[in-house]
Amino acid sequence: MSDLVLPNVMDAGLLAAQKLPRVDGAPRNAAEIRAVAEDFEAFFAGLVFDEITADLGPDPLTGGGEAESMFRTLLNQEFGKSVARSGTLGIADIVQRQLLQLQEVQ
Repeated sequence: MSDLVLPNVMDAGLLAAQKLPRVDGAPRNAAEIRAVAEDFEAFFAGLVFDEITADLGPDPLTGGGEAESMFRTLLNQEFGKSVARSGTLGIADIVQRQLLQLQEVQ
């Protein structure tokens, strides 16, 4: 366990010193990085919506069940995608900036 090093992703100098290899060896363009950053923001926002709606009871009209639970999860994912497209949280901007910075270091 003592040889396990967890780099601080915010410290580009540390990553440059370790010379971490790229996953596929090819640099990403700005559009791909933006898409990845928005996907991350959508995933994060979806998890937040899942936590917000976790304590809601079943709908009295439909009575709940597995279908309602699945629908609520899918609905929360779509809410997360909507939030990411609107850019209201700003997480995608931060992730994009960090990914571009990491790409320049490597």
